[in-house]
Amino acid sequence: MALMDFIKKQFIDIIQWTETGDGTLAWRFPMAEMEIQNGASLTVRESQVAVFVNEGQVADVFGPGMYKLTTQTLPVLTYLKNWDKLFESPFKSDVYFFSTRQQVDQKWGTPQPITIRDKDFGAVRLRAFGNYSFRIGDAKRFHTEISGTRDIYSVADLDGQLRGLVLQNISNAIASSGVPFLDLAANQIQFAQALAAQLVPEFEKIGIKLENITVQNVSLPEELQKILDQKIGMGMVGNDMGKFMQYQTAQAIPKFAEGAGSGGGGIAGDAMGLGAGVALGQVLAQNLAQGLSPSAAAQAAATQQQPAVAVVSPADVMTTLEKLGELKTKGILTQEEFDAKKAELLKKLV
Repeated sequence: MALMDFIKKQFIDIIQWTETGDGTLAWRFPMAEMEIQNGASLTVRESQVAVFVNEGQVADVFGPGMYKLTTQTLPVLTYLKNWDKLFESPFKSDVYFFSTRQQVDQKWGTPQPITIRDKDFGAVRLRAFGNYSFRIGDAKRFHTEISGTRDIYSVADLDGQLRGLVLQNISNAIASSGVPFLDLAANQIQFAQALAAQLVPEFEKIGIKLENITVQNVSLPEELQKILDQKIGMGMVGNDMGKFMQYQTAQAIPKFAEGAGSGGGGIAGDAMGLGAGVALGQVLAQNLAQGLSPSAAAQAAATQQQPAVAVVSPADVMTTLEKLGELKTKGILTQEEFDAKKAELLKKLV
């Protein structure tokens, strides 16, 4: 019976792995009840590593090349199995192949804004994304730390772990780079280098070698971006309030015109439009004063300080009274305000 069992066994003469290009990182050679024949051939192609595991313990590691499996080529396994000099009978051992080619265009990004400290703005919440590439750098460590005894371990299985490491180290990378947030967009390469410096030792802990990482975009949440835009605008005008008023008025006038054109402004819209007109008039007056010569500007300032003598025609008074009557009818002016303004206008006719 024992002889029949021996005859039924299958022996492996060639051990090899042809990758299918499906993102597989680790693949276990199918053993089942088969045993590796003494002197069997092992083929490890470029961008591959083969690892022999004996009873859960990593033994020999093979890089690219063709090998005849003997005690000379399997020194660790020979020691573990207590082979003295040569082994003649077949043996059993798990064989794992690892792909060491570069895995490119792996995406990373911040699903939610992360909070960092910035010397200009204090605490800032930002978003960022980019891509990176990696390869298996230490197959033995990757087997013991990550892939284990699984038949197949793919890039997709590792994706979440690597993304987490990237996000975990972004804050430290920004801090170590010394680049303020406002300069990050213009210094993405420097940011990426700082991020890589943080990630390389973290990746090595699990047998992964980080080949490259890029930062393609850094941005603020929309509500913080609006605040930043306002701060930038204030920084552009500095302490010149005249320019600031001119900027604000120029931004507001199209909105007032749009509201007036739609007919939905009402009394509030008229009042806002009047305010914009007054502000614009003040800005224009300031600009005009700046364009005058020093003597003319001084004379204009002195003239403004003197009481102006108004010359009003009866027709203008009547027109003004009619408009004031309309404002009183709309409820904008009270009866007392209307009477006071009427008396003032009538005095100008005397």
